[in-house]
Amino acid sequence: MNKMPSKDQLLEFIRENPGAATKRDIAKAFGIKGAARIELKAMLRALGDEGHLEKKRRSFADPDVLAPVAVLVIDGQTSDGELLASPAVWTGKAAAPRALVLPNPSAPALALGDRVLAKTEAVDAPAPITHHARPIRRIAQAAARIVGVFRQADHGGRILPVGKGQGDEYQVAVGDRNGARDGELVEAEPAGPKNRMGLRKARIVARIGDPSAPKAVSLIAIHEHGIPDTFPDEVIEAAAAAAPVELGKRTDLRHLPLITIDPADARDRDDAVAAMADDNPANPGGHILWVAIADVAHYVRPGSPLDREALKRGNSCYFPDRVVPMLPDALSGDLCSLHGDVDRPCIALRIVLSAQGARLGHEFKRGLMRSHAALSYEQAQAAADGYADAATAPVLESAIKPLWAAYKALQAERDRRQPLHLDLPERKIVLDEAGQVTSVAFRDRFDAHKLIEECMVLANVCAAETLETARQPLLYRVHEEPAVDKLEALREVVGEVGLTLAKGQVLQTRHLNRLLDAAAGGEFAEMVNMSVLRSMTQAYYAPQNFGHFGLNLRRYAHFTSPIRRYADLIVHRALITVHEWGRDGLPLDQAERLADIGTAVSATERRAMVAERDTTDRYLAAYLAERVGTEMDGMVSGVARFGLFVRLDETGADGLVPISAIGREYFQYDADAQTLKGEKSGRLIAAGMRARVRLAEAVPITGGLAFDLLELQGKPIVAGPRGRGAGGPKRKLVRAKIKRDKAKRKPRK
Repeated sequence: MNKMPSKDQLLEFIRENPGAATKRDIAKAFGIKGAARIELKAMLRALGDEGHLEKKRRSFADPDVLAPVAVLVIDGQTSDGELLASPAVWTGKAAAPRALVLPNPSAPALALGDRVLAKTEAVDAPAPITHHARPIRRIAQAAARIVGVFRQADHGGRILPVGKGQGDEYQVAVGDRNGARDGELVEAEPAGPKNRMGLRKARIVARIGDPSAPKAVSLIAIHEHGIPDTFPDEVIEAAAAAAPVELGKRTDLRHLPLITIDPADARDRDDAVAAMADDNPANPGGHILWVAIADVAHYVRPGSPLDREALKRGNSCYFPDRVVPMLPDALSGDLCSLHGDVDRPCIALRIVLSAQGARLGHEFKRGLMRSHAALSYEQAQAAADGYADAATAPVLESAIKPLWAAYKALQAERDRRQPLHLDLPERKIVLDEAGQVTSVAFRDRFDAHKLIEECMVLANVCAAETLETARQPLLYRVHEEPAVDKLEALREVVGEVGLTLAKGQVLQTRHLNRLLDAAAGGEFAEMVNMSVLRSMTQAYYAPQNFGHFGLNLRRYAHFTSPIRRYADLIVHRALITVHEWGRDGLPLDQAERLADIGTAVSATERRAMVAERDTTDRYLAAYLAERVGTEMDGMVSGVARFGLFVRLDETGADGLVPISAIGREYFQYDADAQTLKGEKSGRLIAAGMRARVRLAEAVPITGGLAFDLLELQGKPIVAGPRGRGAGGPKRKLVRAKIKRDKAKRKPRK
């Protein structure tokens, strides 16, 4: 038998062999046999009593050493936006270790609050990082946010969630109220494990205020989706310290007839445009097009507080009553915004176009510009149509007419390229000073809108092409072609109405455009448009180029809105690096993390879209609440197992028709084709069909609308069976659940 080891030797072995530290392993390592094992056991127990060791089931571990495989909680970020994690449980006397989470491209993106099982490795790194962590798998996601109305009770109270998918109420203990008052809008998080019986428990983490207040509608969405709506002090101070830019080494572009064309209520102006005839004899009838974009990269330097906060937000969020900007107003509404008659730094693009709109060449400049007019779409269009006003008359000949001439050439090129012909209307919700909805309509769409869109698309293509040619890493805007199963579902739907989408060919946008054109003006035009839209994949950001299917472009990157999109700021930095314009280009460490950044900003973009949609739904429900019982026309916008959704023509509001209210037969749901089909009649219900409905219910706080279906494609619908004895046991249970859910949704008086 070897000599019994000292306590220090035992601790050193356990520290160096955390994966092999059972009593048997220790005895084998030191050659301890027989009765000596009793003494070893006593020594290990003593080390545990002294706090040097922690027994974990049948093994021992140093409580001040992070295990090689541990459960970690994502609880922070570095200045570059990389994730940091700490042990889920830490009993050591020393400070808990901090691990830098190394990305795993094949695993889902992680977020703050997630728990992961990870391999850890001690590293010599700048404080506070002590380890690297490689996630094995995510074992729990961050606690879901609960936004609802608090109702006080003797035992503490309850929370009535306002989110459509948040389901039942939550119970709040007296100590978890956080000072909330009865009827107040609150934000909460789940508290403790879910019980098999009774209500789930929650603790209130924030008080939002009066749910009936004018601005509560957008606040609900902001809190529900975790959108940061206040800036840290250091970010506010950094923005306030920013100063106007002098010409210096920049190209002086102030002589160009650049103008901005934006919505009438725009605060941030990212882009300015100008055009002129090309005087090169080799390009007869050609045009010179200038697109100037705000130079946000000059103010938002990599790794700065402004940069960290911009990456955290990912993008600006737009609501009917407010904007939650990506950058503080000192930048987004002032120094970075291309206001009229003031000097502003920009990254500008000079494009040479042929008379037919073909791009003959382009070059980028880092310059100083001055906008000669800040116009709305309505003003610009009126001037182009011959109705100039005081703002447009001075720039009519120098700016507006040349821009429209270049636009006609761009139109010809667009027609040859054949991007997807979907032209979707945009809703406009008008509020009064009290925050109440006064009207809901669809925004007018002019050639002025299309002119700016074509200029921006062209600039984005030039940015992607320039960076790709220089082999500079960048974030592409990717829109992949539809999946095979989605196309099969589309073929089935359009086949039901006598249209064809041919098989056995590489799908191109022109094939879908033929389908859309064939349906245009007919009975099923809306249905075909909706079905084509639903077959599309969702666009995202990535450092790999998979093309942009919808625009029919081989390469595409977002460059034109750096005030409100972080992805555009990345492209600006990449251009600065390629052209060697300064030290504020794309740093190497950020270039290496483009996949993670792309995943992050794609997620914040989706978050903003959902939050904006939820806010619009709530405003529309409030607007329609006084019209319950009114008959309205609309279109089937979606189909599900439990019913169908109808979008109203007048307001664009979406509401649910429960499956039980569709007709006196059983409907089969086809998830792939997104259709309902009557078992007896063979009646097919698909997106895009015309419908007439009666508004049965409107709940403003959730944004929920319920309809009774009266007609489909002009044919009356016989309502499903109601009352006692209707249907079998399974149908009775379904109706009972619907009634119960509806009762829970009714606001308390």
